[in-house]
Amino acid sequence: MEIEDARSEPEPAFRPAPAPARHRAHRVLWIFAPLTLVAFLSALVPTVLYFRRATPEPVVTRLDVVTPSTTDAFSFALSPDGRQLAFVANGEKGSQLWLRPLDQVAAQPLAGTDGASFPFWAPDNRAIGFFADSKLKRLDLAGGAPQVLADAIVPRGGTWNRDGIIVFAPLNTGGLMRVGATGGTPVPVTRPAAGQGSHRWPQFLPDGRRVLFLAATGPVLTRGVYVASLDGGEPARVAAAGTAAAYAPPGYLLLVNQGTLFAHRFDVARATVSGEPTPVAQDVGTDDGTFHSAFSASAVGVLAHRAGGAARRQLVWVDRTGKMLGAIGSPDDNALSSPELAPDGRRVAVWRVVQGNADVWQMDVSRGVPSRFTVDEASGSSPVWSADGSRIVFRSTRNGVYDLFVKPASAAANEQPLLVNSHNKNPLDWSADGRFLLYAVQDPKTGSDLWALPLTGDRKPVPVVQTSFDEIEGQFSPDGRWLAYASNESGRYEIYIQSFPESGGKSRISTAGGVQPRWGRQGRELLYVAPDTRLMAVPIRLAPDARTVDAGAPLALFPTRLASGGNAIAAGFAARAQYAVARDGRLLMNVAVDDALTSPITIVQHWDAALKK
Repeated sequence: MEIEDARSEPEPAFRPAPAPARHRAHRVLWIFAPLTLVAFLSALVPTVLYFRRATPEPVVTRLDVVTPSTTDAFSFALSPDGRQLAFVANGEKGSQLWLRPLDQVAAQPLAGTDGASFPFWAPDNRAIGFFADSKLKRLDLAGGAPQVLADAIVPRGGTWNRDGIIVFAPLNTGGLMRVGATGGTPVPVTRPAAGQGSHRWPQFLPDGRRVLFLAATGPVLTRGVYVASLDGGEPARVAAAGTAAAYAPPGYLLLVNQGTLFAHRFDVARATVSGEPTPVAQDVGTDDGTFHSAFSASAVGVLAHRAGGAARRQLVWVDRTGKMLGAIGSPDDNALSSPELAPDGRRVAVWRVVQGNADVWQMDVSRGVPSRFTVDEASGSSPVWSADGSRIVFRSTRNGVYDLFVKPASAAANEQPLLVNSHNKNPLDWSADGRFLLYAVQDPKTGSDLWALPLTGDRKPVPVVQTSFDEIEGQFSPDGRWLAYASNESGRYEIYIQSFPESGGKSRISTAGGVQPRWGRQGRELLYVAPDTRLMAVPIRLAPDARTVDAGAPLALFPTRLASGGNAIAAGFAARAQYAVARDGRLLMNVAVDDALTSPITIVQHWDAALKK
């Protein structure tokens, strides 16, 4: 009944009109939208979490770049974008700059970069700065010959900012300079404080106005990593250090200590270091004799480093064919340089860098055990024996520039100043009659010149060869009436002979370039090193009137493996020969030891991944 009554219930008096179809659709959307949003979010959250889990964290990867042999293993640099590696290695034309894109399997030498050292990159990765022929140069990778930007006689690094400014160290003493990336007149950025000998290895910080650099060769308390500003002011010390540091984004200071590369937390705005350092790589080259370490960091988490210390060197005896006859001492990893035999041939003086100190050392030829000769905290280098072997002249930076000092070879008394003035000086040779000391001067107007210091009378220095070109590596003939030296007046270094003390006769001896001249003991032959590293010999007949020279054709004796790079300076006022001639005709050569030249450059991607955890 009830069912029937319900069915028979009368219609209501009023019924709302049916909603239009559009309104019905909106109602459906409002009903289902929240449900759809909830469903979407329910699906989205696991998806986001999935992809977050699926995105791998950076993985530290390593690869080794095997390079041709090199005696300048510390000269390499990653491009800022981490995609290219520039390095110095030997090629058909001797030591050159090479380029290895990391997405390719082979490196190629760069034309026009013969004798290059210490490369650094433009911030846009399109050009490379480097040093060669006592000049700062740039090479645009798009093509063209290298462009000379400024003089850099004994360079110690450069850096390039986005405003087209290059800051560089033109000498191994003194402060940093700045110059435009297209050239111009260099102006000072820093001046060493009292006691400091050298500012070197600059690197722009990200703001492009401040420069990180190393103060080296002064007393221990003044050495370390500093920050200077292009806007002026006194540099601020960041940390004590014996070798150069490098900044790596986003906030690390990289520094090598006893063969381990450490990352220090670095507040780049305040230029301060904090916290405990974290080891990044082992067996990293510590010092090549220039207070420089074997690593380079890009701006994007790519690191390059090379194993081992400085290139090992050894003093070896060879004959005129290059055949090895013996050695003095063991292979040396302390940047051995500039061997000078005593007149009696029983001792040899050298320059070594031990624990950050550059000093003159002596070795007995028969025993080969080195003993320290100079002990001052300031650098001591470039030894020259007196004619009787009783004294040694050397240069030192204890006064802020390279001055000349003399000390008894027996070390029985302290050294005494021999020549002190405002110019950098480098001793080269002592005449056989004991009357003159020959030395090179770095003059801001005329470059490297040769001067003589009379050791009797008023002892007033006199210029011997002073031109607008660079004259380097002067050597007296055995009779003291002639002078051999290298000059770049022809556009490259060639060997010349000139009469002495009067400069009446001058002759070019080399025919295709040359450096490091040495006289045969009888004065009848002149030796030098050609650009391809071969030792050359030129027969010489000197006229009795000291006016004319009769020189024969240069004869190639053998390829040398003479030390180069580091403190074995190839050009400029500080250049010194890396071999000596004994009275019996044997040659004592400072050679690079082969097993130090084959270490690959290790490339590390995402090296800082572990530091961010």
